[in-house]
Amino acid sequence: MAQIPKEQLTRLEPLFAGWEETLVWSVLQGCMGKAWADQEEHPQAALLWVGDFLFLGGDAAAPGARALAGFLPRELANGIALAVPQNESWLRLLEEVHGGRGKPITRYAIQKEPDVFDRDKLRANLEKLPQGFILKPIDEGLYHTLLELDWARDFCALFGSWAEYAAHGCGFVAIKDGQVAAGASSYTWYRGGIEIEIDTKEAYRRQGLALCCASALILHCLEQGLYPSWDAATPISVALAEKLGYHFSHTYPCLEIAVPNPRRNL
Repeated sequence: MAQIPKEQLTRLEPLFAGWEETLVWSVLQGCMGKAWADQEEHPQAALLWVGDFLFLGGDAAAPGARALAGFLPRELANGIALAVPQNESWLRLLEEVHGGRGKPITRYAIQKEPDVFDRDKLRANLEKLPQGFILKPIDEGLYHTLLELDWARDFCALFGSWAEYAAHGCGFVAIKDGQVAAGASSYTWYRGGIEIEIDTKEAYRRQGLALCCASALILHCLEQGLYPSWDAATPISVALAEKLGYHFSHTYPCLEIAVPNPRRNL
């Protein structure tokens, strides 16, 4: 098994051809994350890592596939990894390798339709911001504040610095009484767009804050010529996406893996 340097990532593209997932694109384009393959020169199977996600592609029967399926990058620090298999063969291999620490879950893919958004409706959503809240773009001060909030870290955590976030990320938060209550931001970026991360602090849920923050972020992306990609972890997230103009595509399997000794494995 070999880590693939950025200048050689194009060798992995055939293994992930047709995979409509922006996190895959982020790694293959050298924007974020890392990649490993069974061999450097003529790879048959590969693992892409970014954030909490691992993507397994290529030939699951290749001699080095088992090692890739069992590999957990040391940078995984949240205690959970989400391994996404390209097909059933990879899923079976993942379940076999990780055994009891792997839990099968379902995620929900959202269609990528650049011209689907109604800007007037998105602007109207901004008018629904509850009284007492204000919407603010994520600036340098908020960037550092969010990194200190466990529930909101992923708004910025995959960007190594404020300079990197300012160059490639964007986001908006809802604030009340000086406290961040909800937000929508770029979990990752790729050439031409971002993957949206959205969350609301538990005490402020069911007030429409996520709708307002996401609307502001989508409008900003459209103004900047970026595509705001959405992938859902729950049916609730799918419903919110549909309110914003997105359309559900399909479900797909994922293995949720308990990571032993975060930052210390492998």
